[in-house]
Amino acid sequence: ALLPDREDRHPLGCHNPRIADEVVFDRLIQVLVFGCGHERAADEQCSATTLRRRRDEWIRLGVMEDLRLLVLSAYDRMIGLDLDRIVADGCITKAPSGG
Repeated sequence: ALLPDREDRHPLGCHNPRIADEVVFDRLIQVLVFGCGHERAADEQCSATTLRRRRDEWIRLGVMEDLRLLVLSAYDRMIGLDLDRIVADGCITKAPSGG
């Protein structure tokens, strides 16, 4: 598993339970695929704040980089990834007179 096990360390044990990683991951995939904001992907199960916090936590743990490498590897196995023929355009054009 990419995510380490997490213990509940709250001293009273009476706080709101942590949102399941599967729920948060599903919403983060929606943000990436549809290009929507965290507020749009949030619902009654998971708030936008939770999405941002968990994203930042997973970045700190290196989970996102591991996931990126797994996805690239899977894509290469299934479709083939030929990095010799990549073209990137970084051109930014502005409208005359500020648009």
